[in-house]
Amino acid sequence: MTTARLEWIAADPASERMLEIAGKVAGTSTTVLITGESGTGKDHLARWIHEQSSRRDAAFLKIDCASLPSELVESELFGHERGAFTGAEARKPGRLEMARDGTIVLDEVAALAPNIQSKLLRVLEEHKFERLGGTETLEMDSRLIALTNADLERAVRDGYFREDLFFRLNVVVIVVPPLRERPLDIRPLAEHFLARLAPIHGRAGATIDSTAVDALEKYGWPGNVRELKNVIEHALIFAKDAPLKREDFPGILHASTEASPAARPRSLEDLEKEAIIATLESTHYKIAQAADILGISRKTLLEKRKKYGLA
Repeated sequence: MTTARLEWIAADPASERMLEIAGKVAGTSTTVLITGESGTGKDHLARWIHEQSSRRDAAFLKIDCASLPSELVESELFGHERGAFTGAEARKPGRLEMARDGTIVLDEVAALAPNIQSKLLRVLEEHKFERLGGTETLEMDSRLIALTNADLERAVRDGYFREDLFFRLNVVVIVVPPLRERPLDIRPLAEHFLARLAPIHGRAGATIDSTAVDALEKYGWPGNVRELKNVIEHALIFAKDAPLKREDFPGILHASTEASPAARPRSLEDLEKEAIIATLESTHYKIAQAADILGISRKTLLEKRKKYGLA
């Protein structure tokens, strides 16, 4: 386990290797691309890198490129002048301006619209930008970290993502392994979440018995670390006694120790979650396109992402 101002649980060799790379990158100012499945902790790693760096006392700002409309992403990133668009009643600085010597995180960078990709490329090449509707050229002195669970190389091939921007972001790539590929992290992560969440739910000092730990370690964790946290909180809320036992956890964990993943019956919620994950990944997290394929509204898709811990 590595302890810093922000903790990262790294008991598994796969996590230790990843954290070693992240630690080396933290001491530089280079652009970083962090990839990995939803829920693996990409945003957590981005903050860890920030807090390990010389920028730790400066701003750490994040933009969710998928959940915001493209025009808002552009305004959030670059800022705008009064009158730049309808509703722009005053000058507003963007994240590039506000971050100064800090760190800017672009979450789900694959969802950026083409025009914003072009502007971002210029920023990375020249370290300069203008506010929307403005003519003053401002200097960028912050570090940029991009996050994605999409295959950017495939996005380039399919014409969704600029190749030149991909190469600019691809200076240092850190892959966060899915939880199923770092099994030695499961128990310490579960204990970490338990210690953090138990007092919130009036269960301070709660522990997990060996049957529950065995179920946690045998489960495949399609939702990764985020799903593990949710499962621990579920058990804390509904368990009647201490320590937490296998039967206190959601039924999906019980089934995972009794049948192979292929043979195990799945609930409608499980199937819906898998369909949403597959559609989002196939559309490179383009929310409007994914919602259209799934036959639901953009708002409903965002609500379901939050419900299933995919946001």
